[in-house]
Amino acid sequence: MNITGGTAAGNLTDRIGQLVKALRDDVPECVASGAIDMSTGMLLAVETLDTHPAEVLDLLAAATLDLFQGRNVVMIEDIWKERRGVRSERHYFQEILVNSDNLTHLFIRTESRDDVVIVVVCRKTVNVGMLFAQARRVVRDIGQL
Repeated sequence: MNITGGTAAGNLTDRIGQLVKALRDDVPECVASGAIDMSTGMLLAVETLDTHPAEVLDLLAAATLDLFQGRNVVMIEDIWKERRGVRSERHYFQEILVNSDNLTHLFIRTESRDDVVIVVVCRKTVNVGMLFAQARRVVRDIGQL
């Protein structure tokens, strides 16, 4: 299901925009935040300190889709759920932290819609505990999409 469709699209779009802005404002050392639709792999909203070419942002969205729902990831989720006797359609991986040379990227599925993943990009000097705490707080408080 494409989350941007339907009669509530304006409200949903507004709430996603508020969520992404709050993440950018409230998470320490945040340089960018965004939201990706996992059903389409499209970037729904983005807030950054710098301007980035559209191709880079589109690649981030596509990479997020692969990171959470790539063929091998889904296979691993299914095996783990089977071995643990879990009978749920809910995705197993909910949060993923990725460190690059200069940045820390936190990817979180929203609780209310597992077809939306938010991304928070911070400087590498961020306190990872504070990154998780603030991002989770914002997603919990505003992320009821």
